[in-house]
Formats: sequence, C-alpha cells, structure tokens
Amino acid sequence: MEITYTLPEIDVVAKQVWEEGKQYKVWAFYAEMGSGKTTFIHALCNLLEVEDVVSSPTYAIMNEYKSKVVGTICHTDWYRLKDENDAIHTGVEDAIHNADLSLIEWPEKAEGLLEKGTFKIVIKVINASTRTLTTSV
Repeated sequence: MEITYTLPEIDVVAKQVWEEGKQYKVWAFYAEMGSGKTTFIHALCNLLEVEDVVSSPTYAIMNEYKSKVVGTICHTDWYRLKDENDAIHTGVEDAIHNADLSLIEWPEKAEGLLEKGTFKIVIKVINASTRTLTTSV
C-alpha cells in the first residue's frame, strides 16, 4: 500500500493502514526525524480507542497504553539505543513480544530483534505538509 496524505487526512489514513495491518502484532516505523511517526501513532491509537495519553517515548524508551480494541499496546522509540544488546538490556525485546500490539519507532537501531512478519511502515516527507506512507511485510 502507498498513500500520500496531509495532516488533516491522517485519521482516514490510520484507518486504512489499520485495516491492512491489523493481523500483525509488531509494527515498525521507518522515517526521518520530524516526519510524523509519533503523530501517525497518535492517530492510530485514537482509532484503537486508547484512553491513555499518547506521547513520544524518546526519553522513556517505552510507553504502554490500554486499548479497548486490541488490549495492551507497547509504543517504543529505539532512537537512543546503541544496538541490539542495549535494546535487550533495556527490556524492549520482552515488551514487544508480550504486548498485544507493538509500535516501534527507529527499528533500524536493533533490527535483528524484529521477527519475520513484522509490518513495516515507511513515512517519507514530500514537503512541509505532505507525507507518503508505504507498507510492507
């Protein structure tokens, strides 16, 4: 799937991506800094009826949310991790496998921890208000 969208369309795009990827337990978000990974995840969590505050886990590394639709969501940001060993020592490996849905920002920092069948989302900046989102497994 490939979708080009602007911020006012993000809720519709989140719903389309959810319909395509809801059978996958682990979602990996690939995008440059400031491209809208957390913004997209926030829209997805709204769709999944998360009542917790959804925020970037850049400093905490992991946030956990409760969803009325899927159960436990683990939202991790691996930007500050050095490598796979650092990720394992931080506990993200266990967290992503124990959650009902795992949403990972900066997965390239410890890509070896991702299992086969990870739903991959690539977000590319077109201009200040437009993004292109591509999905694959």
